Amino acid sequence: MKKYFVLSLLLVLISVFPKVSNAGSQIEEDDGRLSPYFFVEGDPAVDHFPLLKTEAKVSVAGISAEVGLTQVYKNAGKRTIEAVYIFPLGTKSAIHAMKMRIGDRIIEAEIEEVVKAQKMYQEAKDKGQVASLLEQKRPNVFQMKVANIMPGDVVEVFVEYTELLIPEDGIYEFVFPTVVGPRFTGEMAEEKLKGEDDWVQAPYRHEEEEPDYAFNIKVNLNAGLPFSMISVPSHKVKVTKHSKDRAEIQLSPKEVRAGNRDFILRYALQGKAIHTGLLLYPGEEEKFFLLMLEPPEKVNISMVPAREYVFIVDVSGSMNGFPIEVSKTLIANIIENLRGKDYFNIVFFAGGSQILSETPLKATKKNKKKAIDMLTGQKGGGGTRILNAFKKALALKKKPGLSRIIITATDGYVGVEKEVFDLVRENLDQANFFAFGIGKSMNRYIIEGIARVGRGDPFVATNQEEAEHIAARFMEYVKHPLLTDIDVTFKDFDTYDVEPLSLPDLFAQRPLILFGKYKFASGIITVKGKTASGNFAKKIQVSALFENENNVALKYLWAREKIARLFDYGKVGMHVEDEVTELGLKYHLMTQYTAFIAVDKEIRETGEIVTVKQPLPLPEGVSDYALPVSHVNQIIALQSGAVVAERPMIVKSETSTSRAVTSKELRPQLHINKRTIPPGVTFDDIKKEIFDKIKNELEETFAKWQLLSMTIALNVEKGKVISINVKKYKGKKCDEETLHKIFKKLVYPSSLTGTIELDLDYK
Repeated sequence: MKKYFVLSLLLVLISVFPKVSNAGSQIEEDDGRLSPYFFVEGDPAVDHFPLLKTEAKVSVAGISAEVGLTQVYKNAGKRTIEAVYIFPLGTKSAIHAMKMRIGDRIIEAEIEEVVKAQKMYQEAKDKGQVASLLEQKRPNVFQMKVANIMPGDVVEVFVEYTELLIPEDGIYEFVFPTVVGPRFTGEMAEEKLKGEDDWVQAPYRHEEEEPDYAFNIKVNLNAGLPFSMISVPSHKVKVTKHSKDRAEIQLSPKEVRAGNRDFILRYALQGKAIHTGLLLYPGEEEKFFLLMLEPPEKVNISMVPAREYVFIVDVSGSMNGFPIEVSKTLIANIIENLRGKDYFNIVFFAGGSQILSETPLKATKKNKKKAIDMLTGQKGGGGTRILNAFKKALALKKKPGLSRIIITATDGYVGVEKEVFDLVRENLDQANFFAFGIGKSMNRYIIEGIARVGRGDPFVATNQEEAEHIAARFMEYVKHPLLTDIDVTFKDFDTYDVEPLSLPDLFAQRPLILFGKYKFASGIITVKGKTASGNFAKKIQVSALFENENNVALKYLWAREKIARLFDYGKVGMHVEDEVTELGLKYHLMTQYTAFIAVDKEIRETGEIVTVKQPLPLPEGVSDYALPVSHVNQIIALQSGAVVAERPMIVKSETSTSRAVTSKELRPQLHINKRTIPPGVTFDDIKKEIFDKIKNELEETFAKWQLLSMTIALNVEKGKVISINVKKYKGKKCDEETLHKIFKKLVYPSSLTGTIELDLDYK
């Protein structure tokens, strides 16, 4: 039987076996839900890696970034294929153009209502025409379909979008997301999973496996003012400064397979200057303005009232390993810095929810230690039931007389973003909401959305060092806002369609942003508010000198902001389809209800078409526990072209939640995560040698010593383990001499010399 048919059988078997929650090690009973699955290589006659490369060219000028994204698809197989690829962009991206190239022919895409675009695509596919369809699945998740890629074809798809860069504490940040993380589907409506949200079925590769497609990004930075700092913490890059205010950032050749984590560029201007002021675009039919107003300076106040903090901490399977350690660092630092008069509580959530206390605890040394001990002991496992966690947190007893702040720490790998926004919106009278995104490719849509509708601020921690810094920043922010009761008035400046409709309290040191349309470039804009030291007022004189035809991006940014209010962060069930569709068509923008469609006129004899879903890499640091098959030791394994299955059985855990496990899962098993490895060997090579030679012996030893986890360094010379160093462990006993005798049995290539550092978990 060909592997291609084995893959089909695999999908059928997954559909009839009890499903595993796709964001945790806790396995749930089959509820008929779709979920991601591990990619299994199929028929060699079909190219399962049609995406050859993804490349971005970014031009930053002042406060906006223009991005040109190129995706190159190649069919190196023997059959005609349809490629389906899920990819992310920023939540603020205003996608306004697409074109397709096949051979020497370039086809400009049209913006159409999504249903019409889908019909046009299907008709072109059936006729044998090359066609591409770009659809929005979430404000930060998009699906590209390319039909009729014949053997040997190379098809290039170009997407253009605009994004606004808003500095915070004088630092500008441009983020280019590279991969969509897996989504937990247990709280999603079944009809959506089988309809508009079927994209969550995207296949994923195993943890630590690099993307099969090439990744590249190049940024031309024209700041307009001299730089004081340029940093790319996410990737290795080469920075070439052409002048004091212009630079070019190129990805290192070593990062060609680094499309499994967000690309993050940060820069600051000398003196921490930020671009503020008024921009005007004098369009022929409509004129647009953008106001960026620098906030007042923060005033230090010692008398900050006591507050109650509720932490909602994600401990689901996708947080297992590196992400949960970042989260622990973050929350522990915040708890340590609570004042004696503050109160706090913690809700841990995965498949279920666990709380620290039935009532708020005073922030004493004893209670802080109790909380941090409970926090430190958490392991990632279970589905990401975030709605249930928010409901539990909001139902907790409140300390009378204290303002409550709810803090969420999660990677956001859920599909119920808007349902969470509704829950937050409905409880604004109960608390202020802050969200912390954890990991190197978290779901920024839910992080930014919780903060937006919850009148707080979003934070992102990609590593433990950032977590410590962000915890300190957060404590500064919540002491008191910079500006409250903000009011903007226009005198003799005839404005309309101003977005947003109202401005929330300003906590962070970032500019106020206001978009709108105007008729004549004259008059005065006045911004008023209250600060900790008194009233604030700022006037901006408007004149035709601000008008610039190069500010055409303002119309896209205004339309994107209005779409965000209507749909992205709007209430579930609100009937905004007509208005959003009209905005998308009028301003040539991608929305939930509009799509880009490009169809080649040439009709070809394509024969049978095979649909191939591009397998996505798991975001760096995310373990196999984020996906279902990993939790049952890969229920279905392909060995020599045959399907081998071990049917799970349902057992009752100590909690009320049922979980499906295999007989092998009735006892703990060894799991290995990479920390550092020397050059000349892959993590898969290291793990395979351990699993082949000493896995059973290690598991027996861990069980005997009641070890839960261990970080170990293996010192290797010429392929042999000459010594070991246990850096830390959790359990009753750990004897290095015994472990050395076990690890000495490993044999690696004689060319390997260096230190291998690993995290071993037994669970």
